[in-house]
Amino acid sequence: MSGPVANNIFRSSGVIAAAAGGLSWQPVVTASTLSASAGNGYWINTTSNACTITLPGSAEAGDQIIFVDYARTWGTNAITIDSNGLNFQGEDDTYTVDYDTSGQALNLVYSGATIGWTPSSDIVNALEPVAPPTQRAIFAFGYTGSYTNISNLVNSSGGIGSDVTGVGTARQWTSGTNYGGDKAIFAYGDTGSKVSMSNLVNNSGVVATDTTGVGTARSQVGSTKYGSTGQALFAFGNTGSVTNLSNLVSSSGVIATDTAGVGAARSNLGSAPYGGDKGIFAYGDTGGSGALSTSNLVSNTGVVSADVSGVGTARQLLAGAPYGTDKAIMAFGNISGTQNMKNLVSNTGVVSGDATGVGTARDGMGAAGYGNDKAIFAYGGQTGSSLVNTINLVNNSGVVASDSTGTGTARTWTSAAAYSFSA
Repeated sequence: MSGPVANNIFRSSGVIAAAAGGLSWQPVVTASTLSASAGNGYWINTTSNACTITLPGSAEAGDQIIFVDYARTWGTNAITIDSNGLNFQGEDDTYTVDYDTSGQALNLVYSGATIGWTPSSDIVNALEPVAPPTQRAIFAFGYTGSYTNISNLVNSSGGIGSDVTGVGTARQWTSGTNYGGDKAIFAYGDTGSKVSMSNLVNNSGVVATDTTGVGTARSQVGSTKYGSTGQALFAFGNTGSVTNLSNLVSSSGVIATDTAGVGAARSNLGSAPYGGDKGIFAYGDTGGSGALSTSNLVSNTGVVSADVSGVGTARQLLAGAPYGTDKAIMAFGNISGTQNMKNLVSNTGVVSGDATGVGTARDGMGAAGYGNDKAIFAYGGQTGSSLVNTINLVNNSGVVASDSTGTGTARTWTSAAAYSFSA
């Protein structure tokens, strides 16, 4: 025992008992039985089996023992307390005392023969471990001179892999987003005609075959994740004319039927999650009346707001991505030629003014979050129809890096999405 007397407890005999800070913590217990001793702390791991704990057969007031659910498994395999002839909270040891709540910590102090062992606390740590934000990304589909379904995986350091043989119908102007926490979905697009098919991506980056479409066939759609349980949303696009209808996506990747549109109908817009559980659609092309700088926020229940007055240069064919865990960036695009400007979005959904561009001016690229708190823009086309596979990484402060040499087939009108909890 160590520490000043003020930090310890007196037994009734006048002997000083170790307080929590002076407990002797024992190795992790995995056995099905334990004979506990006063003055000790025990990590109880019930991953493989329940555990019966026998308390000391004699005790003095002030004796203390702590038990902690080491692996958060008491809810599956409980601990049972045998008070070994002494009372437990005023009841004799014929009573069964189980603790069966995951994440619990039990601090027992002996108060004397009448009440016996008493929990000074039996708290539950209610904060379950939270999976990290998405760590990887995938680019898929697009136009190389013809429609394609190739994909390229992005690792947690922002490195793009070589081409992966395509799965699903080759098409351009798809839209991709994260769903279910660690998976992705690509939907809609153009094969020479508008389509409403979708392709799910598992948490290993494998693209599934086509899923029969739900909702109005269209291309040049925006998409974002939202909520706290892995939902997503596709909205806006071109059905032959611009539209503002939307389709919700469940946490299992099922696309719902059309929802009546809100906001200015448009296509070729940027979109991204922000604020941890919300999303934003911004900019885009209205067709006959040109480009917009208008934005529409998405609530954490998937409700699209009315138009927010535009900030920054109106443009189309840009891309958006999250960065810094709760913010977003809109960058590149086309207005009277390709652009490389950017607009940052705060964690409350406020779009900033134009920032000086970095990297090759282009449009039609894809963008996604990666590595927990960063973003990547890649591929696209330049004025004069030159296709590129150029990469620009975005750090967790929203700073766009200069061009990196591209990997994979140069293409435009591609899409990207985040996936995976693994580095």
